[in-house]
Amino acid sequence: MNAQARPLDPRHRRPEGVSDTTVEALGALSKALETAERARGALYDFHQLTGSADLCLDDAVRLLREAGHGPQAEQVEREILGRNVIPGHWTFQIVEEYNATYYDVFRAIERQIRQELAEGRDHLYEAEMKEARRTEGHPAHTVD
Repeated sequence: MNAQARPLDPRHRRPEGVSDTTVEALGALSKALETAERARGALYDFHQLTGSADLCLDDAVRLLREAGHGPQAEQVEREILGRNVIPGHWTFQIVEEYNATYYDVFRAIERQIRQELAEGRDHLYEAEMKEARRTEGHPAHTVD
């Protein structure tokens, strides 16, 4: 990224004295956090899909019983319904632990470093890329 390319939006303007390498490092840190955000979303998908599957078992158990398959209904009820997905944990507990031990820490450190190195300004790398790639005067290439 060129230190001379300055986005016009003050929220994304590089603070005085911030080097290209610092902007690039903050961009990499931001990208890593965004990737963790996606992983967190997948974890919520896992949580909701597993919960939905567990709730569907109620119908399976009921229908197995109605069809005269009591032992199989009992097996599903005893062995799968409400089962921990890993020892001692339902999916909500995995989500909580991920948030508390990884995501919240990652997010706080990213924010702290951005504050220390760039006055808290976010997406400097991308903003400078936008400025470098836009066509002056084109209505679809506006600064804001």
